[in-house]
Amino acid sequence: MSGFDTWLHAFVTLLVTIDPPGNAPLFLGVTAGLSRAERFQVALRSTVTAFIILIVFAVAGSTILKTLGISIGAFRIAGGLLLFWISFQMIFEKREEQKRKNLKKALSEDQISNMATFPLAIPIIAGPGSISAVILLASGRSGPVEQIGLIVMIFLVMVAMFGAMVIANSLNKFLGQSGQAVLTRLLGVLLAALSVQFVVNGVNSIWPISG
Repeated sequence: MSGFDTWLHAFVTLLVTIDPPGNAPLFLGVTAGLSRAERFQVALRSTVTAFIILIVFAVAGSTILKTLGISIGAFRIAGGLLLFWISFQMIFEKREEQKRKNLKKALSEDQISNMATFPLAIPIIAGPGSISAVILLASGRSGPVEQIGLIVMIFLVMVAMFGAMVIANSLNKFLGQSGQAVLTRLLGVLLAALSVQFVVNGVNSIWPISG
């Protein structure tokens, strides 16, 4: 793929995995009772925290895998399967149900004192799926220009996430229940295709297909 196609692939993968429109209602649930200014602060802090977490895994993810003795091919297969499971949940509306259960538990335990960090930044934004996606995307980018490009794509997705949080109330009203369900399913199908490609690339890296 060309440089632009590679960056576009990274952006789409992260955007679909993090799913800003789908997380907007969860943000409203977490910040219920807060003022507009307080919601803005929570949105900013959570996206900045998630951005830092994802950058750490983008830069050091491969080193962490090597230290643990895990090959990139094996992680591509495992990460692809994990992303496929997330896409399955999105298509059959299981992901939002699970997120709401985790959110309810987190709120009851943490009393919203650190809501920007937990559960918003972790695990809603920078969760297992997005962290796996970042490591997978970073594994094929060894040059500094490619790594900077991936960081820029992560930043753009975080901007989209921040924007979705800021306009969460309006976005929730505009999409409605049916609109959110349709959008989530469409993104789930796209993520399923991307996750299968990760698995194919991982299998081919371990057992190369001779031409």
